[in-house]
Amino acid sequence: MAGFMNVEKAGELGRLYHLDKIYQLGDSISDTGNLVLESPHGSGFLFTRPPYGETTFGKPTGRCSNGLLMVDYFATAFGLPYLEPYKKAHANFKHGVNFAVAGATALSEEALKAKNITNPATNSSLSVQLEWMASHFNSTCHAKEGCWNMLRSALFFVGEIGGNDYNYGFVQRKTLDELTGLVPDVVQSITDAVRRVIGFGARRVIVPGNFPIGCLPIYLSSFHTNNSAAYDEKHCLKDLNNFAEIHNEVLKASINVLKKEYPYVDIVYGDYYNAYLWLLSHARRLRFDRNSLQKACCGSGSGPYNFDPRKMCGAEGVSACPNPDKYISWDGIHSTQRSYKYITGYLLRSILPQMRMFHL
Repeated sequence: MAGFMNVEKAGELGRLYHLDKIYQLGDSISDTGNLVLESPHGSGFLFTRPPYGETTFGKPTGRCSNGLLMVDYFATAFGLPYLEPYKKAHANFKHGVNFAVAGATALSEEALKAKNITNPATNSSLSVQLEWMASHFNSTCHAKEGCWNMLRSALFFVGEIGGNDYNYGFVQRKTLDELTGLVPDVVQSITDAVRRVIGFGARRVIVPGNFPIGCLPIYLSSFHTNNSAAYDEKHCLKDLNNFAEIHNEVLKASINVLKKEYPYVDIVYGDYYNAYLWLLSHARRLRFDRNSLQKACCGSGSGPYNFDPRKMCGAEGVSACPNPDKYISWDGIHSTQRSYKYITGYLLRSILPQMRMFHL
């Protein structure tokens, strides 16, 4: 299908692009277990309970999905094993490290508090994850030249990150105008993180944008209105998608500045926004259930989106749909494994032409 690469048949990409490691910074879109491992109350999170993880692993793994995430599919595409979370004891970090933490924000806890926004999940913001990364490299490659040699064959993901800064703001009754004012600070934090990973020795950096949040069940449920003019042709909320695009446009402008600063580094925008819209547009051809494109597979069953924030996936009495492969959304916030597979395939087709094959 045009616009899509089969990630399960792309294992030679690692050799073609001389790529043998992946390092991931981010939030629940990418976390493979750090939030659970870092928290003394980790087992209390809903995503640590069935039916999370049921499709591939048969049990919860700390991933916010029924199975694999995009970072897992990227690893598969480059012929690498799934990344171990940084907080896992005695983990094998030969082929990279996953520093992402579910619930993490781009801005620090202090910066968010200054905006009267609190993070109820974790203090492991982007700056904390960068400190973990620095500690890891200090213990593995020691001198700067050694890190540069090791990391020239690595791929770095700086995000997706920043979505939770806005999510918490919306939950805490901030207006669209207030959160639009937050965008420059969020993008600056991401930009600073890109500079820092380049300082570590990164030569290939993917910087993802935000999803079209107006298409997600959590937002469709929270901001439901009887005003048909509020929705676009995909039945997504226009104002929320416009807001996501504002973030993405500011981020892309910042990436263009970074490219001029670092012409020897491949800095690529990850177009998660259009990847998700592509999936929605092709959902019927991809054999997703046409009547469930914006319903959560695992939810309370209340309302048209099968999402209730008072009784979410993982809570007692909440069950998953019998065939998650027919659904785009897993729990109303995160996508299903099959959705992530197709989104990754779209992204590979977009990203690879912007990356040089060899950095020897």
